[in-house]
Amino acid sequence: MDLRVILPRGLELANPVMAASGTFGFGPEYSQFVNIDALGGISVKGVSPEPWTGNPPPRIWETPMGLLNSIGLQNPGVDVFIEKDLPFLRQHQPRVIVNIIGHTVDEYQRVAERLDGLDGVHALEVNISCPNIKEGGMSFGQDPDQAYAVTHAVRQVTNLPIMVKLSPNVTSPVLIAQAIEAAGADMISAINTVVGLAIDIDHRRPALGGITGGLSGPAIKPVALRIIYEVAQAVHIPIIGMGGIASATDVLEFLMAGASAVMVGTITFQYPDRMNQIINELPQVLQAHGFTSLQDAVGAALPGKSTGPLKEEIPYES
Repeated sequence: MDLRVILPRGLELANPVMAASGTFGFGPEYSQFVNIDALGGISVKGVSPEPWTGNPPPRIWETPMGLLNSIGLQNPGVDVFIEKDLPFLRQHQPRVIVNIIGHTVDEYQRVAERLDGLDGVHALEVNISCPNIKEGGMSFGQDPDQAYAVTHAVRQVTNLPIMVKLSPNVTSPVLIAQAIEAAGADMISAINTVVGLAIDIDHRRPALGGITGGLSGPAIKPVALRIIYEVAQAVHIPIIGMGGIASATDVLEFLMAGASAVMVGTITFQYPDRMNQIINELPQVLQAHGFTSLQDAVGAALPGKSTGPLKEEIPYES
């Protein structure tokens, strides 16, 4: 089965499975565990204009069915990324999506302009939804006007395909998505992590150095599917789905909810080669559920497209 995905501005993926930003580093970290060349794409760790030190430790805390992180987008800055990390990525087949971050609209614009036209950079993911920094980050993704401003500013300085990362920590993700589309985004990636808190009972304090953190993993999958399902009915640009994906069946659910491709993250901490397994199993899963092509599955569960009766509920007996 042909798994290729054609996205706006000529962005072509060999298959719909990509590594999610923040969980795959810049690529070399996983290279001895993963067949990188089999992936559809890699969204690298967030890149800022200057180096960021990130948040104080502890930065990671396991939860039931998930993981809380408060990394704070630590990274070496765009110049170091270009000099030290991009050469490695150029040697491999997946499309390279650079996740860009900033404290201000100008900082987002500076990173986008620096990356525009560079060999080996195929798209930008504008991260306006990270809950782990105090300035910028999620605040841009919680207000339609600010989301529009950042997206529009980035669009002005690059011809690269841009996707904007949607926050689940808002009242109406649809309004944010529509503002992003109106500002010139080519795609939407959804969703980022859900704000959460854990308590270290032995030390009687919040478990993370940054107090709150972003929850990822299987626990947020229903939230991601709900948001993608709603946004897919409100915008006309492709959605890249993520949030708790751990199997080829999960990928099919995201496609049917309206995603055109997916990113896989937290599960790779436990099973580094899981993306390779998903890619290998996806054709069989699609065929088993009656789909003759990947594209046929996209949006198949949306209103007007779904078929078949709902499962009957088992009567409750008191």
